[in-house]
Amino acid sequence: MNTLFGLSHNASLLIWALVTVILLILLIAKFKWNPFVSLLLSSVFLGLVNGMPGHEVTASITKGLGSTLGSIAIVIGLGTMLGKMMAESGGAERIATTLMDRFGEKRVHWAMMIVGFIVGIPVFFEVGIILLIPILFTVARKMNMSLLKIGIPMLAGLSTVHGLLPPHPAPMIAIEAFNANIGRTIGYALIVGIPSAIIAGPVFGAWIGKRIMVRPSERLDEQFRNTTGRSLPPFWITLFTILLPVILMLSGSVAEIVDPANTHPLTIFFKFIGDEVMALLIAAVFSFFSLGYARGLKKEDLSRFTSECLAPTASIILIIGSGGAFKTVLIDSGVGQAIAAVATGAHMNVIVFAFLVAALIRVATGSATVAMTTGSGIVAPVLALTPGANVELVVLATGAGSLILSHVNDAGFWMIKEFFNMTVPQTLKSWTVMETILSLVAFGLIMLLSVLI
Repeated sequence: MNTLFGLSHNASLLIWALVTVILLILLIAKFKWNPFVSLLLSSVFLGLVNGMPGHEVTASITKGLGSTLGSIAIVIGLGTMLGKMMAESGGAERIATTLMDRFGEKRVHWAMMIVGFIVGIPVFFEVGIILLIPILFTVARKMNMSLLKIGIPMLAGLSTVHGLLPPHPAPMIAIEAFNANIGRTIGYALIVGIPSAIIAGPVFGAWIGKRIMVRPSERLDEQFRNTTGRSLPPFWITLFTILLPVILMLSGSVAEIVDPANTHPLTIFFKFIGDEVMALLIAAVFSFFSLGYARGLKKEDLSRFTSECLAPTASIILIIGSGGAFKTVLIDSGVGQAIAAVATGAHMNVIVFAFLVAALIRVATGSATVAMTTGSGIVAPVLALTPGANVELVVLATGAGSLILSHVNDAGFWMIKEFFNMTVPQTLKSWTVMETILSLVAFGLIMLLSVLI
């Protein structure tokens, strides 16, 4: 490759990478192009300007897209089915109403955080909002409460799971890219995520709920009232179904710790069922019985539900795949090594680097998924040259960075604004601040963990 303006080879690679990232941001944020198309175009541009032959660029894109979606697409599909079964059976509402009964009116905002945390495990953030908005409106109406006091904790629970906790697809992207251990990542995510969700959720929610009083619009509230009359499933079977994939993954990690040589038949068995694909497959099939047939749903209903729910995931799957393509072009063109050389030469902590990269992309593009996917591709070469780094904490740092400062270029920002019947300034003061608190508190705890372990 010819160097740019007489600069060194690595400097030229980095400048073109910066230009490509700016191009990507402009296409998504300024021109509102689809992220899938934008990422593919940026991948082609980056490969060509860095001297890769055309056939190598397309081969790199194909390889990156295919390898990224190898397991992630299965995780997304099965997780979406599990979430759909929870919605159609009334399982989400059962979890919410039971916890509210147990916690009482004074602590109902804590219950809503737990609901968001549990319900968000298998589904995308936007899907989780759709599942829980009817419950949120019902609680606000029955208890005559500020929507933000109970809504912010619910959103904090959903958002925490979205950025930090496997088997949610977003953290799984970084786990695949960094070759991290799922069980350890889940363990650290709980240590980091629970206190972060508490501070950003019930604590901040109680404070902001007194200062911004909002009510759902009458039209929207009426639309989300439950008029089916369908009885709800039992609480414990619903909770067990939704937590089953997490339990299976943790069992696989525990078995590996107990028997590192992987020689005992039980270890082999638990590692098999603890694989993310198998764990979600088992949980999804179990949900067909526990939340489907047991609730009186017919086989035609299950077929329709599991087919309908996959259509909305197509865009997310393609975006994740194109992010993987961009990551592979970064590596194959030599940019990955150049970034790694600069980062290691600057002696920047790889956890800090991962957080900053994901945060910058999130603020620029408005997409946590794009931030997680692209950030993982940039951080992976640096991590490879950082022996002894705690890979699982780097996963969490990338996730924490991808959550920061949601604003007007984020589709989720407008979704929250409309559902909560807020103005733009009110949304910035509540939702945006909550996301930023969540991100920064999580990052602080990740840095603390990096010192202690």
